[in-house]
Amino acid sequence: MNTKKITDEKDLKTAFAIRQKVFIEEQKVPEEEEFDEFDKLDAACDHILVYFNDQPVGTGRLRVVDGYGKLERICILIEFRKFGLGKVIIQSLEEIALKKGLTKYKLNAQSYAEGFYEKLGYKREGEEFMDCGIPHILMKKQFNKV
Repeated sequence: MNTKKITDEKDLKTAFAIRQKVFIEEQKVPEEEEFDEFDKLDAACDHILVYFNDQPVGTGRLRVVDGYGKLERICILIEFRKFGLGKVIIQSLEEIALKKGLTKYKLNAQSYAEGFYEKLGYKREGEEFMDCGIPHILMKKQFNKV
């Protein structure tokens, strides 16, 4: 299990294919809502891939929004879930944010995944809301140096 920051179009297309399978095919998110202006190499965000046995099986991205590192588009192909790859993606995105000098993180979690993010130090803020027909909650985390 390792992650790689995306730096070329080939890897970006691989990330898009994973998102296509998870969000559009599996979760029925409309394609026009899944892909946006940040889905390019020169956009103001960082994309990563996570690998299992040298195969790219998950992805996520990080943007800087209002002083927060905002973790987005986090997903893993269904057959590779339960191997701890979600935690690997989150930690990798947090490391990228930390290198940018960010110590606060946030994400819009699908509500069913709230417990997963709580185990990683995220805390729920506010009420549940709908995004692309899926219930979500805002979750935040503050990095504390030990």
